[in-house]
Amino acid sequence: MSKNNKTTSNNIASVATKVLQNENSSQIAKELAGSALSQKNKGNQTGSVMEEKATKVLNSTKYSDETKSLATSVLSQSNKDR
Repeated sequence: MSKNNKTTSNNIASVATKVLQNENSSQIAKELAGSALSQKNKGNQTGSVMEEKATKVLNSTKYSDETKSLATSVLSQSNKDR
């Protein structure tokens, strides 16, 4: 199985931190933020469940650009074989 070695950028990590600190952030935004931060400098990959959630966010019109940026980052760090 091929490993994806991409990590979360400083910009996305900053966005993710702000999302997690904001009590008004949606649950999905917080999940994506947590996933993105778990991939900062650690070499972790996105799991299949988070891939599905991120895909749904990107295919929907109801999420903010910030949430979609987190979803894009999370998907870019998914397993290359999935």
